[in-house]
Amino acid sequence: MSADSSDAAVVVAPTRLESLAGALAAALPGRLHAVANHAGELTYEVPGDQLLEVARVLHDGADLKFEMCMDVCGVDYLEHGRAEWKTQDATTSGFSRGVSRWKAPDGTRPPAEAAGRRFAVVYHLLSVSLNHRLRLRVFCADDAEPMVDSVTGVWAGANWFEREAFDLFGIMFRGHPDLRRLLTDYGFIGHPFRKDFPLSGNVEVRYDPEKGRVVYQPVTIEPRVLVPKVIRHDNRYDPALTNASVGANGKPSG
Repeated sequence: MSADSSDAAVVVAPTRLESLAGALAAALPGRLHAVANHAGELTYEVPGDQLLEVARVLHDGADLKFEMCMDVCGVDYLEHGRAEWKTQDATTSGFSRGVSRWKAPDGTRPPAEAAGRRFAVVYHLLSVSLNHRLRLRVFCADDAEPMVDSVTGVWAGANWFEREAFDLFGIMFRGHPDLRRLLTDYGFIGHPFRKDFPLSGNVEVRYDPEKGRVVYQPVTIEPRVLVPKVIRHDNRYDPALTNASVGANGKPSG
């Protein structure tokens, strides 16, 4: 073996994700902002006013070809990282849920998210021909009336996905051909997947035998915060039910 061959640098081929990231950077320079994740997938944040243009490039690009929109879902980041639940009051106690326990020396909590960072829409895209996936996130600029452009003109299959996000989160999609509720009942008030929606809801239904139909009435369930974790005794691990020797006191001996 010659000295030149032994000293030659080893060329490592890029992974599929690295190749896709390079193709995205070349096709959409400066328009995608990478979002850190630990799932081994690519996630990017896109400004709302550039969503449609980016979507068309992702769909038509020769090295991208994201022909399918697999899912569109809404996200409500209210109290994200600051409290587990928000019903009558927000609680900062409980078991996990990604809450930041950090407090300033004076005991205050971190500030809330800036305006325009409460509601987001997440798109899951698939390229059948090139066999790769991508996730996009777009924040709604207005927290009071969240709205983004509809991508039904690029991916027709996003129609009902956007209707679901509108129904459950109240996110509106500009340009959607038929933006109606999809899962909740006629006349439903509110959007049940919002973090400030009561856990027990606002109304309940029952069958009224006198009227011969289902009627609405104010909810009779008292709002409560569920206990996230309760440690109970599990009798499956009692010494009497295992191979461990049991002493006179009923506890394992030795």
